[in-house]
Amino acid sequence: MNSDTLRYRLLDAQLALAREQQRSVILLLTGHAVTHKGQVVNRLNHWLENRHTEVHALGPSSEEQARPYWWRYWRRIPDRGRIGIFIHGWYGDALFARAERRLSPGAFQDRLEQIRTFEAELAAEGVILLKLWTDIGRREQRRHLDELQQDPARAWQVGPGEWQRHGQHAVIEAIGRTLRADTEASHAPWQRLAFRAPGEQLNRVGRALLGRMEAPPEPPAVTLETLSDEAPGVPSLHRDDAAVEKRLDKAAYRERLAHGQARLASNAREIARRRIPVVIAFEGHDAAGKGGSIHRLTAALDARQYRVYRIGAPSDEELSRPWGWRFWRRLPVDGRIAIFDRSWYGRVLVERVEGLAGEAQWQRAYGEIRHFEQQLLEHGGVVIKLFLAIRKEEQLKRFEARAATPHKRHKLTDEDWRNRERWDDYQRAIDEMFARTHLPGAQWSLIACDDKRRARLAVLELVNQRLEARLASAI
Repeated sequence: MNSDTLRYRLLDAQLALAREQQRSVILLLTGHAVTHKGQVVNRLNHWLENRHTEVHALGPSSEEQARPYWWRYWRRIPDRGRIGIFIHGWYGDALFARAERRLSPGAFQDRLEQIRTFEAELAAEGVILLKLWTDIGRREQRRHLDELQQDPARAWQVGPGEWQRHGQHAVIEAIGRTLRADTEASHAPWQRLAFRAPGEQLNRVGRALLGRMEAPPEPPAVTLETLSDEAPGVPSLHRDDAAVEKRLDKAAYRERLAHGQARLASNAREIARRRIPVVIAFEGHDAAGKGGSIHRLTAALDARQYRVYRIGAPSDEELSRPWGWRFWRRLPVDGRIAIFDRSWYGRVLVERVEGLAGEAQWQRAYGEIRHFEQQLLEHGGVVIKLFLAIRKEEQLKRFEARAATPHKRHKLTDEDWRNRERWDDYQRAIDEMFARTHLPGAQWSLIACDDKRRARLAVLELVNQRLEARLASAI
């Protein structure tokens, strides 16, 4: 296939991708230095309709360093119909950090496992992945560096970094073999490109990209893992975890509330000073009091330190990207607090029960959620998961009270009544959610909410306990 034919076919495939908006494409180039990666990407971008392409080749910013590692890549995942081109990307991070011994062998293997999980999640969400490794021999690389440096028009392409990579050639070659072998998959294949002139490299990259775009999708198989490191004390709605206590009188409630909020304000100031990120996820039965509990929490916080995200049906922008994108993009910077009123658990609750997600999607979500929360913990964050539970009889009382109160009627919707009709289905889904996502450091706390006052105090107490435990461990 000559260059003109390849270019036209590639453009046709890209325009079909943009028109159909069913899948997106990630092309990643990494490998040895001075192998024309930048030139090839520039020329490829001219071949393509660049309104539908995005090129990423930047080091981490200070904003990105203040969030979990994968945040910087999740926020750049192209939406459906677009092509994202990454020069080095997550592979360059792992490759060069290992070459420079900033990653130990064990940490390097952990990073490769994270990469496998990340790419499997993308592929399952309709992202086409193509990974290209650019090869060059050590002698040829030295010859090319000398030629570039002696050419006034191209000498700017050579700096200390390129010479450093040349000195590490053998190390990079060895690490690259391990990296490719351990991350090869049918849904995320590697192709090696021997060093050639830029025009020939462009044709080879174009053919590889066209082949991936025209091939039928190959989503990864769903693996239903059995947890071996499950935390003890998994809550259950079918036990007495949510037992009803005697209602608390107003005077005692106000005194304890003021004490708990003062304690939280102090803990939050120390969390901010030590730059520890906090994520609090609220789930629960309809009318269990999530909004009231969140209000009592935020009343104790500096408004500049927290954000509350009410998670409902995804927007068109969110639907155009992989499912996890809408949660990764909302993660707090170090020292801040993100509070989620409903969360990523919607996939294994309402989306599961109401048939909004297929069985393969919600079954796969358990592993994706565990991986997501593990990244937050490894970054040094605090993950607090609260489930607010009420009895079915109490829920009916609250629904009827809302219907009879003019300023509360907006809180009661037809969807609330439909969800109530499937109470038993939700109970089973909730218990399975507890069993499969109750993990060390990201365990569930089940709050009995038939008494709103006790429930609000319990939420405050649990949040304070988790923050204080994290602060004590950081001393």
